[in-house]
Amino acid sequence: MKLKLIKLFFLLLVISISGQTAANDQNIYNFPKIKSNITMPVSIPLTEISNMINASVNGLIYQDDSYMDNDNDQFKVKVWKTRPIRLVGGTNQNLLIEVPLKIWAEKGIGTLGVYTYQSTTFETVMYFNSTLSFKNNWIITTSTQPMGFKWVTKPVLDYGRIKVPITSIVEKSLKEQQQKFCTTIDQQMASQLNFQPYVVMAWNSFSQPFQISEEYNTWLKITPVNINIAPLKFYGNKIDTNIGIDVYSETFTGRKPEASLPITSVADFNSIPQLNDQFLLQTTANIPFSEATSIAQKMFLNKEFEVREGKDKIKITEINVYERDSRIIIEAETDGYVKGTSFISGVPIYDESKKKIVLSNTKFKLKTSNILQKTATLFFQGKIVKMIESEYGIPTQELEDTSKKSIEEAFNKEYYKGLKMNGKVFALKPSQILLNSSGITAVIDTKATLKLIFNGLQ
Repeated sequence: MKLKLIKLFFLLLVISISGQTAANDQNIYNFPKIKSNITMPVSIPLTEISNMINASVNGLIYQDDSYMDNDNDQFKVKVWKTRPIRLVGGTNQNLLIEVPLKIWAEKGIGTLGVYTYQSTTFETVMYFNSTLSFKNNWIITTSTQPMGFKWVTKPVLDYGRIKVPITSIVEKSLKEQQQKFCTTIDQQMASQLNFQPYVVMAWNSFSQPFQISEEYNTWLKITPVNINIAPLKFYGNKIDTNIGIDVYSETFTGRKPEASLPITSVADFNSIPQLNDQFLLQTTANIPFSEATSIAQKMFLNKEFEVREGKDKIKITEINVYERDSRIIIEAETDGYVKGTSFISGVPIYDESKKKIVLSNTKFKLKTSNILQKTATLFFQGKIVKMIESEYGIPTQELEDTSKKSIEEAFNKEYYKGLKMNGKVFALKPSQILLNSSGITAVIDTKATLKLIFNGLQ
């Protein structure tokens, strides 16, 4: 059970990791903390609960070795489970339980303290109705009631010429024992289905930072916030529900960040009437300014262009990209017709048609010691700003394609034998562009569906 729950939370971790890109910098940088919500329909076959019950109720399940109890009934009995207990889902958050039993009974016949004893073996099937309640403190409780039984073979004592049916005697005992079995079932359920310790373990493991890039020494820290669960739905052979997990994801470069303080208990989950199957997952892709500068250099370094057609050429000899006052600054050294330093600043936005992060609301400033060149600023500004706006951009197509592929690969795997994931990404694109002193952070929105299927967990 421990491994099952930890695996479940690790699957969510893999999804959140997808699409992370790191800065090549050994200083530690804390990129924005992004809050996301992941929802998953979960389908639990009743065979899993049945396996649990069968594992805890095995072999000899009841024994009465006294002739003298129950008002000197002169009756002994032993009860075994003959076949696996069977569960069927009802329509009102209940389980119908079928328990096949073999019973050995021995009855004394006589008077005045002189008895003749004869034993018999017969089979019956008991039926129970168990109502489940998933408390928000992570405990599943049940209230089990008897639903009668049927004979497979009836009990008869064979004294040779005399055959004594003891159906009425056995029925009375079986009804009493069936009521006791209800208490046993409820106790077993309560002890086996307390998930609080396992959720604590998974939560603490999930909160440990993970290295996602050894080359860039980049770490991802996931912090669970809370868990939402929709009501259980019962069908003939399974129980369905939806789980929603709110998480914060943070990216760090440099040394490994400190883990969150361990917890000893998990807060109660929230009961939500309905959770959508489709969810929006947000991750971050971080582009350091060293990479943004490299892109600009490949595009413009040593490039010549004309300020006026046929004459007055300008050459870009140096270029650098950085952040100032929440704007991207492209600083370009030029030679030729205009010799000086140009500062083109803009607000980064995502251009879906170009699949690039580009500049908007651009501003221009020229720094030169030549007063005459300042008169040419308008011509020069028009050319260089237009060129930067139309050509410069940080491409995201490859990021989008690889992120979509890696997420779908993570969605469609059997990470643990019997624990399968099925999912699909419907849309993936950057939605926000954020700036900090070390680089550009693209917040990537991923619309997807994900389903967790249990199938014979071991």
